[in-house]
Amino acid sequence: MKAVSVVIFAGGLALLTACQSTEQKSEQAPEPRVEHNKLVLAPGSPQLATVAIESVLPQAAATLRLNGRLVWDDNVTVRIYSPFAGRVGRILAEPGQRLKQGDTLALIASPDFGQAQADARKAATDYIQAERNVSRIRELFDHGAIAQKDLQAAEADLSRAASEKQRTEARLALYGNTTNSIDQLFMLKTPLDGIVVEKNINPGQEVRSDQMLANAPQFFSPLFVVTDPSRLWLLLDINEHQLGDVKPGQPIVIRVVAYPDQEFHGTIDLVSDSLDSTTRTVKVRASVDNSSRSLKAEMLVRAELSTPQPSGINISSSAVFLRGDKHYVFVEEERGTFSRREVKIGPEQGDKVAVLQGVQPGQRVVTGNCLLLEQIFNAAGG
Repeated sequence: MKAVSVVIFAGGLALLTACQSTEQKSEQAPEPRVEHNKLVLAPGSPQLATVAIESVLPQAAATLRLNGRLVWDDNVTVRIYSPFAGRVGRILAEPGQRLKQGDTLALIASPDFGQAQADARKAATDYIQAERNVSRIRELFDHGAIAQKDLQAAEADLSRAASEKQRTEARLALYGNTTNSIDQLFMLKTPLDGIVVEKNINPGQEVRSDQMLANAPQFFSPLFVVTDPSRLWLLLDINEHQLGDVKPGQPIVIRVVAYPDQEFHGTIDLVSDSLDSTTRTVKVRASVDNSSRSLKAEMLVRAELSTPQPSGINISSSAVFLRGDKHYVFVEEERGTFSRREVKIGPEQGDKVAVLQGVQPGQRVVTGNCLLLEQIFNAAGG
């Protein structure tokens, strides 16, 4: 009797297992299929549960972030050297001091400048002598005492003396000095209004005229730098593919580490016409308002530039996949129905990519498991 009961129990278990297997098979979701070039997943299918979908939004204007450096505005900046060799006597200007055009920065004892003063004084004396000589010879000529050629020679000497006097006086006037004395004391003056922002000169220092080197501060520091610090230049380097986003006249926002909660504003002035052959970047210059005097020259800054709003839309870069040499996305037509669309893409920024053609705002695209849908689409005969 015991053996019979076991057999009956085992048979019942086998029958129950078979029934459960039949029920599970009948409850399985239909297989994915392709209808009219669209992938259809039945409700409740495990593949549909893994798909992430988002709506397509119009492409917003992007913000271009660049690193830059602040420098003095060369239109209101002068780097001053001595045009004469000599020794520094007195220094009359200090950093931070505001000056007017023609104010004296330093006094330099210069034999070369003394020679220029002497040349101007001699030229003035020679002119007076030549003028008197012409007057005397003209009087003699009027009385028939000398020939006309003597008068013409005297007049030529007067003309040459006048030219030399004009030249030597103009040379001294160029440096803001006159022929009133020969003291060999050159007054180094500022040719522009502004503030002394740099001084590289000491009493007793020897200076030379060739220290200018064509006004190249990268080789020799200027004796003084005078500028208007309320205006600064911002120098930027942009990549070649960013050229279309940067135009003269565009506003720019500047942020610095020293003032994290403040924004400073400027305007793009110039985009270079050539690329740097080494870095393959383009030089861009902007003017920055520094009326508050908070910004300092040689500061490293972060610049933000709003680029023109491009045509097209933005979608997640995970929604786009490559097949051969073409880009595609899956668009949800309705719940569980997806169509594969070829798209033309634009530049990518962060986790977003611009789509120029293929989808429209308001449509819903698959952003998760796109490659899984692609495999199912191909396996189902798509």
